[in-house]
Amino acid sequence: MKLYGLPKRNKVLKRADYLRTGSSGRRVRTPSFTILYLNNGLINSRVGVTVTKKIGNAVVRNRVKRLIREFFRLEGRRLKGSCDYIFIAGRGSVQLCYEDVLKELSRYLEGAGLMESNKAES
Repeated sequence: MKLYGLPKRNKVLKRADYLRTGSSGRRVRTPSFTILYLNNGLINSRVGVTVTKKIGNAVVRNRVKRLIREFFRLEGRRLKGSCDYIFIAGRGSVQLCYEDVLKELSRYLEGAGLMESNKAES
């Protein structure tokens, strides 16, 4: 099962990294998410996810986190540069399935110039 997981080196784990990205990073807003990003000076990009209790109970919050991590696991190699990406879930994220998350995040990240477009999809 370890084969399909997201390695620890690809996760933002320390509170200080979240705070640094939040205060010094740039922001991209989508209808369901806010994405904060900041160059991390490492050789790989990392992902962090924040879902408040306003979104729903633990089951709902964990599902949203799994969807974002799966997006990063499968599409992370298309992201440009080595940045820390913090995804903050909004109320609209509860109703999304993985395909909706993929479309929304790809569209806005490509529009911001953070992700290479996937020519195979078109």
